[in-house]
Amino acid sequence: MGDAEDGPWLTPTARELFAEVWIPVGVPGFSGAAKAHRRALLDGRFGSDGWRFAYVVRGSVVRFDVAIAEYEAAYRQYLCERPALVEFLVSECGNVYDDNITNVHDEHYDQPDTAMNHYQDISVRRVIAELVDDPLWPTVVDTEKGFADLKDAGTGETYRLPRARGFRGAYLFQIRDPMSPGYCLNPAVVPVHDPALITTLPNHLSWYHIEGCAHLSVEAFWQMSKVVEVRYDRFLALGAERVRPLDGL
Repeated sequence: MGDAEDGPWLTPTARELFAEVWIPVGVPGFSGAAKAHRRALLDGRFGSDGWRFAYVVRGSVVRFDVAIAEYEAAYRQYLCERPALVEFLVSECGNVYDDNITNVHDEHYDQPDTAMNHYQDISVRRVIAELVDDPLWPTVVDTEKGFADLKDAGTGETYRLPRARGFRGAYLFQIRDPMSPGYCLNPAVVPVHDPALITTLPNHLSWYHIEGCAHLSVEAFWQMSKVVEVRYDRFLALGAERVRPLDGL
């Protein structure tokens, strides 16, 4: 981080006040396997306490927990509109995962230590667990906690893994790319549940704009609403590099 060269107006009082002002400086998009690289780059540029991910939801910049609730709500609506898919999950599957079978051990969306974030599998598990307690879904029943031998529907390999609540089947179901058995639950396939959350960026195409329902998907909402927020004093300290605050991401 360099020193800001903004003249006498940037007084000690101004610097102190700007340490409490956060501004969005860009839309980083999909991280994938670059998660650790991005964190290290932003830590070095702004300090670990000088930046954070935030989300623009219905015109307001909000915290992760507020935005991820919208992500989960999209899965709730999608599944509840597809009783046959719910029945398949609860009768044939024992758990679901994204990029790695270790995903089944993660119960929380906040994942500071994972190589890649995975949210779709957690959303599916949480929604099915809710339906266990919903009398409108009598075929979604509670299951005994514990481990089970689950056969990966894609690879045929069998693993000893925890059974998710409400999942009474024998298969491990991967939710990932079009070659995975669970592509029907990919976040590019799941529509965003509220039209007010639909976002677009002209001339920008990423994988989630090409697959599924494109810019109408929950993945498009998630990636296009995500911004990097920076403390304004740290932003000013970039000097001439302010015009490229996310360079290298």
